[in-house]
Amino acid sequence: MSQSTGSPGRYRRSSGGLIGAMIVTVVLVVVYVGVRGFLFGDRSADVEGVDWEAQVRAGRADGKLTVAAPRSLPEGWKATSAAYETGTAPSWRLGVLDPDQLYVGVYERLASIDDLVQEHVDEDAQDEGTVTVAGEEWRVFTDSGGDYALARTVEEPVGGRGSVVVVGTIPPTEVRDFAAGLTTGD
Repeated sequence: MSQSTGSPGRYRRSSGGLIGAMIVTVVLVVVYVGVRGFLFGDRSADVEGVDWEAQVRAGRADGKLTVAAPRSLPEGWKATSAAYETGTAPSWRLGVLDPDQLYVGVYERLASIDDLVQEHVDEDAQDEGTVTVAGEEWRVFTDSGGDYALARTVEEPVGGRGSVVVVGTIPPTEVRDFAAGLTTGD
């Protein structure tokens, strides 16, 4: 059997060598990330779209909410989430991204405006008064995060009162335009 004599290995180890190896590793990681980003681009633009129109049809067929939704989405806009939930507390939501990846969402439920605004805008949202959009009066809300929201009460098919909130990070004029395009029937 061979015995170790306690002599150092073939290579001298130094803190300078360790720092050099770390620098080389960091440079390789930076180059890898840069090349990967260049070749594959920003993956956030590859968000999957959803069949929101099927959810609209299902909600309207259920007959409990008006299901406020656009007839179609503007060119380049993509629905990324949509859900109609039936039952004793029906709800409708639609989430959309514009070509710049800015968000706008529609939420409808048998609830007060204040409840929906707290849930989907901010607990401390600021009430900014009212605005008329497509002949309907909407309450305006903003928050410190840059959200702009419109909200109004609607008569639901089940005979109750519900609320619709349209909130977005898109410019306020586009939120108003989006709200103006909402329909409650075919």
